[in-house]
Amino acid sequence: MSAVWLPLPGLVVLFLLGWWRQQRSRNAGWVDVLWAFATGVTGVFVGLSGSGDAALGLLIAGIYALWFGRLGWHLLRRLAGHPEEGRYLYMRQWAGSRASLVFLLFYLMQASWVWLFALPAWVVSQGAMPPLWALLGGLTIVITAWLGETIADRQLAAFRGDPAHRGKTCRHGLWRYSRHPNYFFEWLHWFAYPLLGWNAPGGAWLCLAPAVVFCFLYFVTGIPFTERQALRSRGEDYRRYQQTTSLFIPWRPKA
Repeated sequence: MSAVWLPLPGLVVLFLLGWWRQQRSRNAGWVDVLWAFATGVTGVFVGLSGSGDAALGLLIAGIYALWFGRLGWHLLRRLAGHPEEGRYLYMRQWAGSRASLVFLLFYLMQASWVWLFALPAWVVSQGAMPPLWALLGGLTIVITAWLGETIADRQLAAFRGDPAHRGKTCRHGLWRYSRHPNYFFEWLHWFAYPLLGWNAPGGAWLCLAPAVVFCFLYFVTGIPFTERQALRSRGEDYRRYQQTTSLFIPWRPKA
């Protein structure tokens, strides 16, 4: 059996345990932390298990550890000691008596997404080291995106940490130019994998990674849920923010 399939049973068990835990804690927000760390660990595993250049496998494993380790730690700090986030609370209220089944399916879906998002690490790890220009380009994208998302997350955390800002929308720093700069830099970093997998068998498929992540963020799990929850919690203030600030790609604010 190829190493890429080995994490699947463990992921199913892990997310079933996560679902069981949220049944008792009534806090489904921890699925985000679980997803981030699981994606990092899975990416490291398949990256180191590849049949290609060992140095390239080590590099891609390091990128997954750095990227998803930071994301998981950020989410862990954000959720610790806080009640269930509004979007999951709303989902629980919407599901009503079916909440247990809905969250079970949701957790299992998250397990499948961990495996899907770790696939680029496996593809890259099957190939030879890319040309120098592709290697430097991929690393530049990863570093730029990592710094951008880190800065955006810290700016938002600092804003939310001030009690005077309760019920208000962050318009400072990167959040002045995009309503979701963290999602933008998350998307940006996936452009690195087609470059790093330049000499990998089937590496051309990695060009789909940015498109798939864009669809997830723009239409499925990221922006739609966040926008609706922001309107529920901040109302008119967020509507004014929508009128002046780019949804995704950072751009100058409208007058």
